Amino acid sequence: MRRILIIDDDEWLAAPLAAFFKRFEVELASATRPSTGLAMLRAQPFDAVILDVMLPEMDGFELCRTIRRESDLPIIMLTARGDVMDRVVGLEIGADDYLPKPFEPRELLARIQTVLRRARAPAPAASTTLQRLNFDGLQIDLERRQVRCNGGLVELTSTEFELLALLAGEPQKVFSRDEILNRLRGHEADLYTRAVDILVSRLRRKLEPLDCIKTLRNAGYTFAGARV
Repeated sequence: MRRILIIDDDEWLAAPLAAFFKRFEVELASATRPSTGLAMLRAQPFDAVILDVMLPEMDGFELCRTIRRESDLPIIMLTARGDVMDRVVGLEIGADDYLPKPFEPRELLARIQTVLRRARAPAPAASTTLQRLNFDGLQIDLERRQVRCNGGLVELTSTEFELLALLAGEPQKVFSRDEILNRLRGHEADLYTRAVDILVSRLRRKLEPLDCIKTLRNAGYTFAGARV
């Protein structure tokens, strides 16, 4: 059974969600304060975490940063309806997905199932038998889901790793933003192309000083690393 933690100061939210999730063999634990949620994450195994943006002690963005420094656990953020900036900031700091409030429990469950599938799915690559991609200054271990840049280990979220593996799996191929979204998250996902720009920007920062992901204006992105 999958175990999910929701951190939200709405005391009336968790119980009905937990009852709904149980029907689909998903266990939902809850915390109303970030400090309690962090303690639970550090003491118990969870498969994903759901964060509200508006929280006591620290907001959901700071909480997301804290979790991301310690773990690559899939994170879904709950944002105010129509507040695009909350969604952009959430993706920039390492969240894997977002969902506006109010929401339907079935949609939240679908988002959770999507990020869980993505986290455990094999990384996309040009060859199913290829386990590593080696480039000048960059090594991508598809089996262990590890990336080394100039010898140092790079900490990537599951989404960042899949984006890098997708681009590096077919060097020089131009991927449009829509194609990247569809390949990473599925045709049914309610996303926007701006999310791809955020993910690429975040990935580029983590791979510095390498400059291997190129932007083709009005076309998309391509991987320009030199194979070794």
